[in-house]
Amino acid sequence: MRRCDLIVLGAGPAGAEAALAASGAGLDVVLVEEAAAAGGQVWRAPAAASPPGLDPFPAEAEARAGAALRARLAASPVESWFGARAWSVIRPAEGGFRLDAAGPEGPLACAAPRLVAATGAVERVIPFPGWTLPGVIGLAAATVLLKAQGVLPGQRVVVAGCGPLLAAVAAKILAAGGEVVAVVDRAAPAEWLAASRALASRPRLLARGLGWALRIAGRRVPVHFAHAVRAAEGDEALRRLRIAPLDASGGFAPGGAERVLEADALCIGDGLVPGAEIPRLLRARLRFDRALGGWVPELDAEGRTSLPGLFAVGDGAGLRGQAPAVHAGRIAGLAAAQEAGRLDAAAFAAATAPERAALAGLAPFAAAMAGLMALRPGAVRDIAPETVICRCEDVTRGMLDAAFDEGAREVNQVKHFTRCGMGPCQGRSCGDVAAEIIAARLGGAREAAGFWTGRPPLRPVPLADLLGEFDYADIPIPAPAPL
Repeated sequence: MRRCDLIVLGAGPAGAEAALAASGAGLDVVLVEEAAAAGGQVWRAPAAASPPGLDPFPAEAEARAGAALRARLAASPVESWFGARAWSVIRPAEGGFRLDAAGPEGPLACAAPRLVAATGAVERVIPFPGWTLPGVIGLAAATVLLKAQGVLPGQRVVVAGCGPLLAAVAAKILAAGGEVVAVVDRAAPAEWLAASRALASRPRLLARGLGWALRIAGRRVPVHFAHAVRAAEGDEALRRLRIAPLDASGGFAPGGAERVLEADALCIGDGLVPGAEIPRLLRARLRFDRALGGWVPELDAEGRTSLPGLFAVGDGAGLRGQAPAVHAGRIAGLAAAQEAGRLDAAAFAAATAPERAALAGLAPFAAAMAGLMALRPGAVRDIAPETVICRCEDVTRGMLDAAFDEGAREVNQVKHFTRCGMGPCQGRSCGDVAAEIIAARLGGAREAAGFWTGRPPLRPVPLADLLGEFDYADIPIPAPAPL
């Protein structure tokens, strides 16, 4: 058992910065990350080499920032456990936290009086007929292919959903020599216009976004605003898409004309959902905030949850984006150091003042981006009864409605009735949409629909990973009992 002053779970921008700040203040920190390197989704480490025939991607600002972060971590005293899949976090009777993980060489465990949860966000996809076809992938998966592997998601690609990642993915595909058939954006031009003042508060990011838009326009890629994918079609793989216009509620407009797009790949993402797994597992207080992506932990200004010693930062604590995650992570790391007696009040105030000021300045931009990705009230209205909602357990919309008709009024009851959310993803992919469907049947109250009860294992873990390498001679055999 490794004992330390602070455990940080997640090495994206928020978690890595929290670990560095706490370590810099004198804490013994263990950083646990499932991926092979720090950086998270935004600053994902590239593969060692690009595949033959595909030119390497240029070193963009994100790639340089990720490389700098990994260099800082490597030069710091932070003990980083990469490739470690955390499957359990508990609060032992003696206090503090214990984390168990499956690492490359077997089981790992560490304990500390404080823990920072920086588990990021999960991509939301509003289901439609055919979304389980090969060739349909999430925007997040597309960015992994493009950033880390240098691989195009397809030959003729449609990019659909909502939020700034649409333009980013489409522009990267074009830069890599791919063909983008169309961009299908749930947001209307008026929504982007309403967000323009907040976007202008980050001129560098605004300029980058305009650069993506110019690249898309320069290649004459059609952009269908206020539209969404109605169905994906194909025998054994994606061949074509049907898209249709949306009304003001986010549902399909009655009588709206459909368009057919021929494509062999669809990259789709309908916003993000905070991955508040640790606060939910440990029964910290949560609240529903649609503007922040859904259920988020109640936090103070330093990222403390309602449980002593537990902090939550980054998109797992509410959708704000990469830049706010950096500053929130630093504040939480310094707060953990102050609680441990390594910083007095004056030093803590001085160290966190610039981080708080930066957070305040970033707030309008973060809120505007989160608003563009928020789940619209009518988005689940037109999901057909035969459409699969939970891919792990093949649970359809009709089965959820039947469970409601039979008396299920909360998502955990629906889970008991249908097995929705009981598969390997533990409801990460289907939970938000399933809850929205139940909430709609209840009259729109998401709070009444509830959320999945958190339980270990947090991730599926093969028994072989927990057992590690051993020989028969290593198995302890007790002495025989006396006769």
